[in-house]
Amino acid sequence: MVRHINRRKFITISGAAGIVSVAGCIGEDAVEDDEENGDDEEDLGDADPDEGGEILSWDAGGTGGTYYPLSGDFKSIVEEHTPHGLQVQSTGASLENVGRLHREDSEFALIQNDIAYFAYNGTGIDDLEGEPMENIRGVASLYPETIHVVTQADSGIESVEDLEGQTVNVGDAGSGTEVNAMQILEAAGIGEDDFDVQTGDFDTATDQIRDGDIDAAFVVGGWPVGSVEELATTSDISLVEVSGDVREAAMDSAEWFAEDTIPGGTYEGNDDDVETVSVQAMIATHDGVSEEIVEEITTAIFDNTDSINQKSDFIDVESAQDGMPIDLHPGAAAYFDEQ
Repeated sequence: MVRHINRRKFITISGAAGIVSVAGCIGEDAVEDDEENGDDEEDLGDADPDEGGEILSWDAGGTGGTYYPLSGDFKSIVEEHTPHGLQVQSTGASLENVGRLHREDSEFALIQNDIAYFAYNGTGIDDLEGEPMENIRGVASLYPETIHVVTQADSGIESVEDLEGQTVNVGDAGSGTEVNAMQILEAAGIGEDDFDVQTGDFDTATDQIRDGDIDAAFVVGGWPVGSVEELATTSDISLVEVSGDVREAAMDSAEWFAEDTIPGGTYEGNDDDVETVSVQAMIATHDGVSEEIVEEITTAIFDNTDSINQKSDFIDVESAQDGMPIDLHPGAAAYFDEQ
């Protein structure tokens, strides 16, 4: 049974917009595009297992977010402490990744826990109704994924409500970022017809802000997000708060958003704390992966958290089951039971 989660203690499910054909074909075009473009920075797509090990496919996210460099940390740990090789793939992140896990196209993935819940239960999103992805399993919760609303410092946009009539990048089409962005805009009373919708990954979005092609962008990831950090070093940017009535409305309508804050000084030129909301990142797998392999991977990561460079303050054994919205894989359960 899926465990029940206290909304104020754990971060789990956000509300969502529709997804097209999730169970059968999420992200297949995106996967093909990534492969054609050779999107394997730092050779994270290369895997060279030791004798007796396996090549394990690990789906991350766009190279400008947190999932990709964090997956690089996991790759280094796994390949040092197990015989297996991780083949890290840049993808459209959560929604694409749950579809790939469901089809058993990959062994592991990083996903948002709100998307994990909807996919596993076949609910919460119109196109998932009655189509549960019951083979998806949880491994561990990792860190809060913070909602960033980024704009140029001189844009005049000071609140989410000011996005009405603007050109806004809401993240990759079909991504968890898009889901979260549309939910927050709806909480501010802004519908799809009330602004010019643009889609694209985090690098694309920050380039568009730098070039003045859009007015604002939603970026979801553990701060500091690399693409936003880079943008702030070359352009004057501002972070728009998700606070007050909008935050309360978002948390009421998508009650699994949690309050969060981007600390002042995280991004150059932004010295004040910024109130916002977050979901949570997690590692997922599927029930076709052996218990032995999942336990080996889980053990390697959580016995060596001191080798993690991204979001290391949040990732540890004690919090690894906070907000877990789906059934654990037996291999992960075996490790955490021992702890």
